[in-house]
Amino acid sequence: MTVSDPIADMLTRIRNAIMARHDFVLVPSSKMKLAITTILKTEGFINDYEVIKGGGHRVIKISLKYDDRNCPVLSGLERMSKPGLRVYAGHKEIPRVYGGLGVAILSTPDGVMTGQQAWRKGVGGELLCYVY
Repeated sequence: MTVSDPIADMLTRIRNAIMARHDFVLVPSSKMKLAITTILKTEGFINDYEVIKGGGHRVIKISLKYDDRNCPVLSGLERMSKPGLRVYAGHKEIPRVYGGLGVAILSTPDGVMTGQQAWRKGVGGELLCYVY
């Protein structure tokens, strides 16, 4: 069975793993998912990730991050642009998530980046998701 929206599937897997208080989650790998995972790591929402090669396909193992009180650092993942309704933002319309506490992830002509990076570069693109 193929998934019609692989990015939404990835975000749902992470959301479910956090609700179940798992230490890590496995997600089928792709270039886009790897770019999103890299942003989650650099922004401090996850501990680490690694790409595991096995059985003909690659999987991303994402190590989830919790604070001292065992509360997840990631409190929300929201898919914005969907296959049925694409959402685009020009560089002047890039939204701020939770007053700057969250991150908007965009797919731009210069690659996948945060909303702040895209704003600094002066490029817009497809608004993939909000992370907070």
